[in-house]
Amino acid sequence: MTIPNINLKELVEAGVHFGHKSQRWNPKMLKYIHSTKENIHIINLNYTVQMLSEALKVIDDVVSKGGKILFVATKKQAAGKIATLAKETNQFYVNHRWLGGMLTNWSTITKSIKKMKELEVLKSNPDNEFTKKEILKITNQHEKLVKSLSGISEMKKSPDLVFIIDTKLEHIAVSEANLLNLPIVGIVDTNCDPDKIDYPIPGNDDSRRSIDLYCSLIKETINASNKEIDFEINSENYKEDIIKSDLKDNGDNSNNNDVSISEDSKNDG
Repeated sequence: MTIPNINLKELVEAGVHFGHKSQRWNPKMLKYIHSTKENIHIINLNYTVQMLSEALKVIDDVVSKGGKILFVATKKQAAGKIATLAKETNQFYVNHRWLGGMLTNWSTITKSIKKMKELEVLKSNPDNEFTKKEILKITNQHEKLVKSLSGISEMKKSPDLVFIIDTKLEHIAVSEANLLNLPIVGIVDTNCDPDKIDYPIPGNDDSRRSIDLYCSLIKETINASNKEIDFEINSENYKEDIIKSDLKDNGDNSNNNDVSISEDSKNDG
């Protein structure tokens, strides 16, 4: 297990400690609030370091066992970053709009994904006989589905873990994951409910720099975990090659011995 070092200075520079205005808070976050400055809640980063480290260990454990993560973040400052993270680590993502039932009504979502792929074929077929108006309609339908479903188009079953930025905004995703007993890692700002999240990380969920830092740490964790998996696979393959080579050598030696015995018998005769 290789978890990246979490530098307190980096968290401060990224503004992870800045919460919401004090009048926009959830009392359940009181434990994680250090103080109030100029009507802004300041998050206690000692909790953040500890809980972020725990969350990264969970992510490492899931990936090391071949599990899949669904990244969810639809707010403007996080959408692009979360999609890039998912693509670079071969995971799934939702970054446009959470459609009700994306987890709990998977059969309907599967039909929509199939429709999206069919429209892609129709749109790209140079031999189609559609009018310009019909092609425009197909294109608009396709683009709408791509925005919502492209990040989960290859997802065949429920993910093993859900990671969410802004658990208050993504409350439907939280509810669906809770209903299916899927573990959630979530960035919880001072206006969020940490009780609904299995592995909450107290921190700023609005700052681009904060979001970049979270994604960077997660990417580093997943990449390190994948390298360990590759090393273990290569080691197993190497062991198998050695065993096969030894068996072959033993077999050749056995054949040589048989030939020698036969020749000796012939000479004796």
